[in-house]
Amino acid sequence: MKLHYLLIVFCLSLSACDTSTQHASDKQTERSETSLNAIDKTQVAENFEWSPERFADIKIIRYQISGFDELSLKQKELVYYLVQAGLAGRDIMWDQNYRHNLSIRRALEAIMGGAQGSGTEWHALSTYARRVFFSNGIHHHYAGDKFAPSFTKAYFLAQLEAAGGELNDEALNAMFDPSIDNKKVSQDASGDLVKDSAINFYDPDITDAEVTAFYAAMQQADPSRPTLLGLNSKVIRLTDGSLAEKRWKIDGMYGAAITEIIGWLEMAVTVAENQKQANALKLLIEYYKTGSLKTWDDYNIAWVSATEGDVDYIHSFIEVYQDPKGYKGSFENIVQIKDFEASRRMQKVASDAQWFEDNSSTDPAHKKEKVVGVSYNVVSVAGEAGDASPSTPVGVNLPNSNWIRAEHGSKSVSLGNIVNAYSQSSNPGLLAEFAHDELEIALNKEHRELAGKMRTALHEVIGHASGKLEAGTGTPKETLKNYSSPLEEARADLVALYFILDPKLVELGLLPSLDVGKAAYDSFILNGLMLQLRRIEPGKKIEQAHMRNRQMVAAWVFEKGSINTGQNSENAVISKVIRDGKIYYEINDYTKLRGLFGDLLKEVQRVKSQGDYQAGRDLIENYGVHVDQEIHKQVLARSKPLNIPPYSGFINPELTPLVNDAGEIVEINVSYPKDFVEQMLKYGRDYSHLPNYN
Repeated sequence: MKLHYLLIVFCLSLSACDTSTQHASDKQTERSETSLNAIDKTQVAENFEWSPERFADIKIIRYQISGFDELSLKQKELVYYLVQAGLAGRDIMWDQNYRHNLSIRRALEAIMGGAQGSGTEWHALSTYARRVFFSNGIHHHYAGDKFAPSFTKAYFLAQLEAAGGELNDEALNAMFDPSIDNKKVSQDASGDLVKDSAINFYDPDITDAEVTAFYAAMQQADPSRPTLLGLNSKVIRLTDGSLAEKRWKIDGMYGAAITEIIGWLEMAVTVAENQKQANALKLLIEYYKTGSLKTWDDYNIAWVSATEGDVDYIHSFIEVYQDPKGYKGSFENIVQIKDFEASRRMQKVASDAQWFEDNSSTDPAHKKEKVVGVSYNVVSVAGEAGDASPSTPVGVNLPNSNWIRAEHGSKSVSLGNIVNAYSQSSNPGLLAEFAHDELEIALNKEHRELAGKMRTALHEVIGHASGKLEAGTGTPKETLKNYSSPLEEARADLVALYFILDPKLVELGLLPSLDVGKAAYDSFILNGLMLQLRRIEPGKKIEQAHMRNRQMVAAWVFEKGSINTGQNSENAVISKVIRDGKIYYEINDYTKLRGLFGDLLKEVQRVKSQGDYQAGRDLIENYGVHVDQEIHKQVLARSKPLNIPPYSGFINPELTPLVNDAGEIVEINVSYPKDFVEQMLKYGRDYSHLPNYN
């Protein structure tokens, strides 16, 4: 599970050598042209440019790899190989997002890599290309809507011809015809979730009902320890009309890219920090070779237990947010270095996981009797790919299998250097415009950084690792269906919100005072009721899982806290204040608000534990989907003069191996590119392992 960062100042709320023709195992002998004297140490000057570029609704940020210089050479090699393994699978994410994405991307790469044009249409085309590169496809990375070109088809074709590129008619029509595949992931339950989604996890003519029946017919070898059915496959229609799975493995779909991934992972095994880490990597390789979901479970158990060492990673087909049915895992890679000082400070959260479980507001029947194997680390990201790049989470808790969490535990990480980069590049304008009063501003300025870190820790470490299903209840994707993801994110957020105002955190030395929790409440309510609407087009509903979660939680507590008083009353838990025609929200009673968060947490956990689809649906549809048009209009109007993009993403650092005359790696060079398009084009040249259609 992921926690995504909102680019709101108070809501903290690699390429190396050319791999286009050589197998990964050949890389170690390749000689770098970079001089040993050109090593760029990670202690970057104070004038480091954090945000070199912006376009459309996107701000591009750079992040530094803190701690890389403290690693041994062997550890640096491990980081390098793991980063390369992720980049080798980059094409997979593009193809998963939409069947025409790779062909369109290569057409845009040809244009953007050629002679640069000028004028209005060139600017529109270059902006479109940047948006596509950023989103790993032609649909918005967050909202899921297809990008509408603001240049003509004739202009595009002229530029493509001049660049020597090509694009088939079907892909061309998909770009320019708004009626074709206009939504990457549909969450509109009144339609057909599968057929109405452009995501490439199912053949275009397959229906929601067919997918439901297909997986319902599959038998689990051990229902108490179910495998994640469908995680690593596309569902296709055979010539006789029946359905089958096309598995993502070395001799199956995406085999060419997976072959490259395996090559890099095999090299990572040779420099593993310890035997447990090596064993987990070997199981991951076996999984890629066989496609066995039992092996995937074995790998996750081994990976969870491999907690020693300074380097770790998240890799493979993991999160299911992009699948309207919640089965298919998007390809993802995050390579990370442990931040020991920050991890020691926050490890207290993990070590007291049982206390948090015992003292949760949830029903005792839905609590774990014994919380096992919870680990938490603050890490420095060294490279990302696939579903984690350019847009990245700030916290992750894995594995996603409920029974593995219960029996073997989980790993949670906070991406410390990513959070720092967001903070370094932030703009305080939204705080001044939308905060209710000077006290709220002061609380936020003083406590926003710690509030954000603590919310992330509680969300990932305690939230996702908490609770249990009742005996005989199916998995959430089976029982809660398309509402599973927003409800799970709501559950984790509610755990964090419930405990961040608990005196226990002050007692543990994790917070200096409960003012940190108050700052967290202020930012969550304001974001859930107002600020996240900056990401929604006028007249649209909320469809993204995290956004549905946030509005549902904020709207529910706002309503319940004003039932007996009215929304504008100072006696309400949260007041809606109108001042000079502008809407603000004021929390009048933080203790009562904590109680409401606890009440909702109890209900959301019950919904998950019992698989209560109707109650879960009602929570999301009644509170998390529909947009208050008056508030939305205000948010957009008040935000526009500030000119602050609502989304951000990252240029990755580049890791380059330096070798001596004997072909031995003697150092890994770290550099920090500034040009987003240049990195995208380089990735397209160096890590393009799949054909246009797979």
